[in-house]
Amino acid sequence: MGRTWTLPPLPDVVLEPIVKLALAEDLGVAGDVTTDALIDPETQARWRLVARQAGIVAGLDAAILAGFLIDPETEFTVHAQDGARVKAGDTIMELSGAARSLLMAERTMLNFVGRLSGVATLTRAYVDAVAGMDAVIASTRKTTPGLRALEKRAVRLGGGGAHRYGLDDAILIKDNHIAAVGSVSAALERARAYASHLMCIEVEVESLEQLKEALPFAPTVIMLDNFTLGEMKAAVKLAKGKTLLEASGGITIENVFAVAETGVDVISIGALTHSARALDVALDAV
Repeated sequence: MGRTWTLPPLPDVVLEPIVKLALAEDLGVAGDVTTDALIDPETQARWRLVARQAGIVAGLDAAILAGFLIDPETEFTVHAQDGARVKAGDTIMELSGAARSLLMAERTMLNFVGRLSGVATLTRAYVDAVAGMDAVIASTRKTTPGLRALEKRAVRLGGGGAHRYGLDDAILIKDNHIAAVGSVSAALERARAYASHLMCIEVEVESLEQLKEALPFAPTVIMLDNFTLGEMKAAVKLAKGKTLLEASGGITIENVFAVAETGVDVISIGALTHSARALDVALDAV
């Protein structure tokens, strides 16, 4: 079955603006006119949030907050926590309360759970594919604008790790930085002069020659950008534990194990967030 990863919900100061924006996007200026036309205020309902395919649950914190913001009296009973593995037909959560409130929140709740469970599920597939190896599967900044905190959390719920959350939490010298400065060594010299003792420095290299140029500066991480498997193996031998090595570019579910076999420490995969297919979930009346 694999490990169930549990994480606390995101802080309200992060989560609430995202959920409010999603609700406002759906409700517009007139609210749910269909529900207003059809449903009496006194009507009560009970629904089940059901997985229609197997996967890893994520996004319940956002979904529950969406329901709560529409109606604080809505009751939620969670059967499969964020990070849990479910199969088709499993009940993830039960909801009960005013039918009008549930209908207004339905699509926003499903969007959060479906999208984020898809990210967690794809991440778990990559993590399972390298089971027994030491390499960490990590996300990138290739996230949906405005949803990075949620998508990064979903990756962690799937068993993956995180690359940078933003431009401010580490120095990452990429190819265009190097082109603007002139060389790998010049970029690393400037980064070393700028960085505090707590700031990590990573440099992206595109060849073994650039790797050799970077190693004397002992950056925290060296990213091997679109290296072949043979080049990765050579890079691992050259680095010899001097720094962490991260493989990036062209990683697929079919080749990720072979990449891990080269001995790299981290495998970063943009597809975890930019190409994850939403998990099929539904709200069914009980």
